Amino acid sequence: MIEILATVFLLSGTVFAVVAGIGVARLPDVPMRMHASTKAGTLGVALITTAVIFLHLDDLSVVTKAIALILFMLLTAPIAAHMIGRAAYLSKVKLWEETQIDELAEHIEREGKLH
Repeated sequence: MIEILATVFLLSGTVFAVVAGIGVARLPDVPMRMHASTKAGTLGVALITTAVIFLHLDDLSVVTKAIALILFMLLTAPIAAHMIGRAAYLSKVKLWEETQIDELAEHIEREGKLH
């Protein structure tokens, strides 16, 4: 039963990782690509690592490292995505032409600065 559950997690994680890769390759601008890589990529890694946990329940060192990996991804991916998005925006990388709302530009106009 554990092997079946691990297989489900592994296949699910693989699907999310592939979707993240396709999103990075196909989406039109940096914020959308960043969203695809962060959300789907992190979930894919977490699901694959969960499969590893199920397959190595008897080895505490593997389980501990896998849990640490999941926590590391959950803590660092949003920060990295924020910094990449901020750097792209401040470097004036063009948004997709169909983007209708630029809340950061409105904030900068209103406040006169970027925090």
